[in-house]
Amino acid sequence: MTVQFTPSARAQFLAAITYIRRDNPEAARQFRQRAEQILRRLGQFPDSGRFIPEFPELPYREIIIAPYRFFYRPEQNTVWAVGVWHGAQLPDKPIG
Repeated sequence: MTVQFTPSARAQFLAAITYIRRDNPEAARQFRQRAEQILRRLGQFPDSGRFIPEFPELPYREIIIAPYRFFYRPEQNTVWAVGVWHGAQLPDKPIG
C-alpha cells in the first residue's frame, strides 16, 4: 500500500513542521524524518493504529508521532492521511 495525504492533511503536516522549525530547526527535521518513517510503515501495516477514541464508530485510525496525532484511513491500496493535530487539540470529526 502507498501512503498519501489529503490536501488538508498535507497542509496541517507542513504547518506543524513550520511551527517546530521556528524554535528548533533540528527538531523539525527529526520530527519530519520520524513521521515519514512511521507513515511508510503504515503502508505495510495499515491496521496498526488505533481507532480514534473520540470517534470510535468511524473507520478512521490514528497513530501518535509525539506531540502530534496523525489520522488516517486505509482504502483499497492506499492509506490516506486525513488529518494532523497537535495532541493538545481536540480533533474535529475527520472528513475525507
